[in-house]
Amino acid sequence: MQTTPDEPSGHQSRAARSPLLSIGTALAVAALAILATSSLADDTAGKRGATTERTFLQSASNGGLAEVELGKLAEQRASNADVKSFGARMVKDHTAANKELAALAARKGVSFPTRIDREDEELRDRLSKLSGPAFDRAYMQEMTADHEHDVAEFHQAAETSSDPDVREFATHTLPTLTSHLEEARRIQAALGGSAETSSPTSPGRRAAAGYVR
Repeated sequence: MQTTPDEPSGHQSRAARSPLLSIGTALAVAALAILATSSLADDTAGKRGATTERTFLQSASNGGLAEVELGKLAEQRASNADVKSFGARMVKDHTAANKELAALAARKGVSFPTRIDREDEELRDRLSKLSGPAFDRAYMQEMTADHEHDVAEFHQAAETSSDPDVREFATHTLPTLTSHLEEARRIQAALGGSAETSSPTSPGRRAAAGYVR
């Protein structure tokens, strides 16, 4: 059967449709590429967020243990009544916070340390060789520097953490840390300023460990 000029052949019809098919295929491929890129970006962001929360929990855990250890040392070696009292408060407050933190870390699959880290061991050893006013000034200098870092780190976690449990812990712990910092600054000022011996890792021994950059 012959076709008339007004009746295109099946071959011609397919040829006419082929540009449209090509455009449709290209659009589909582009859409799939966009979806794949978006999925990869979301996955990367999720992994980065999880790593940040893990780093925060590890930093906070190490710091909490150190505050308790150094607080006990202050109770033993400080000569100033306010410094002794501050040390006792560190033991009490951070022991309570550490219990909450250990439970949170366990839920997030982060191991809670059983002892202070090497840097804090070195600091404890240096402070243990001091006594009287020298100890008082050195200890309070460390406490001021540490809590300046801690307040900044917990504030950022409370504001930006992608994990609601981490945000909640940071938010309700932050006022206590802020109070510690205010008291540390007051005591340090009353003692007359800087310590006679300085720590090579001061200020903020853990400043590189968490949110603060």
